[in-house]
Amino acid sequence: MKLWDKGYSVDDKIVDFTVGLDREMDIYLAPYDILGTMAHITMLESVGLLAKEELDVLLSELKVLHGQAVAGEFVIEEGIEDVHSQVELMLTRKLGDIGKKVHTGRSRNDQVLLDLKLFSRAQIEDIVGRMQRLFEVLQAKSETYKHVLIPGYTHLQVAMPSSFGLWFGAYAESLADDMLMMEAAWNVANQNPLGAAAGYGSSAPLNRTLTTKLLGFADLNYNVVYAQMGRGKTERIVAFAIASLAETIGRLAFDGCMYTSQNFGFIHLPKAMTTGSSIMPHKKNPDVFELIRAHCNKLQGMSNTIRMITGNLPSGYFRDMQIVKEVFIPAFQEIKDCLDITAYAIEHMEVVDNLMNDPKYKLAFSVEEVNRLAAEGMPFRDAYKQVGMAIERGEFEFNGTLNHTHEGSIGNLCNDKIAEKMNRIVERFGFDRVHSAIDSLLK
Repeated sequence: MKLWDKGYSVDDKIVDFTVGLDREMDIYLAPYDILGTMAHITMLESVGLLAKEELDVLLSELKVLHGQAVAGEFVIEEGIEDVHSQVELMLTRKLGDIGKKVHTGRSRNDQVLLDLKLFSRAQIEDIVGRMQRLFEVLQAKSETYKHVLIPGYTHLQVAMPSSFGLWFGAYAESLADDMLMMEAAWNVANQNPLGAAAGYGSSAPLNRTLTTKLLGFADLNYNVVYAQMGRGKTERIVAFAIASLAETIGRLAFDGCMYTSQNFGFIHLPKAMTTGSSIMPHKKNPDVFELIRAHCNKLQGMSNTIRMITGNLPSGYFRDMQIVKEVFIPAFQEIKDCLDITAYAIEHMEVVDNLMNDPKYKLAFSVEEVNRLAAEGMPFRDAYKQVGMAIERGEFEFNGTLNHTHEGSIGNLCNDKIAEKMNRIVERFGFDRVHSAIDSLLK
């Protein structure tokens, strides 16, 4: 079945090539396509394009289909081109000609626009929850080990004293900024394109404000041409947010690889979380961190892939957009898996104490000595030269104590302030509004 069928046959090779992976990808969109249809026909009834009794039977059947889709029981049959065609086919089989009325005032173009927005919105909410979980694990570790010192590095050279509290806390705050990016992606996805039809609207008396309310969107994509132009753009913006998050997790994973090596030896993973070598019996490899890093590097490239698919196109719809699904939809599970396994690894990680007692880290305290001399009245530049010359002579010693008090330092991590920052961002998403609208639609 093809919604565009006009009674003539199309070459099977052309059909196979143009359908591509749409059937596989559209399974993920099925619950959202059905929700969109429910909102659309509710609107059609309100403007007199469906009778009340027709709406009631359609909604009843669509709720059944939605339950099947959520349960993973929805199937796109052989020979059916996409999810939109499958839903209409199932309605027509069950309800006859009434099922053929659901497409009034719509195009597959704005259906898939809507489906991808609803799908993205749901996936972002899921990601936000997993980000919060990782954030909480990092903050808990930061507090637990805030007094355990580690050397800080610049250029991979020993720089100044750091701490596990500072290290774990740094990635927690990085997640807060990633959440800002995710909020921006949510705000773009949380706008209703339905009613754009093929990108030029419809002469049907549609009430787009009503479908916006029914689906819990914060606003409309008002201009129908721009709504269509949002295909690919929305996905790219969401991909940017995922890339930002992937950069944070990937960087943490790189640290994990480095810090578990014998040359550093800052942290240990439990034996059960490492793999071995087929030839070297001593090996306990941090494969989990290496694979997180690889997945995150891959995810950072997604936005550019989407840009390359959709770039240099004029306004209006083009079939090029279809390929974006193949890149975009699988990425969500990939980033969610990375979030979950990172939280698990951090939770079970063992840290090493007394690292800074090693003589090779002695010079990390040189700045502390400079600051001590400056506090006693010596000009900073003179103190710097004095300590530097002592180091060159091999005479540097530091017997003082660390006294970092400013905001965000070893002695004042400000984890509570970072948590407040994260909570403020999360509260702005407004997930409850969306849930309320969808629940009302399904009741």
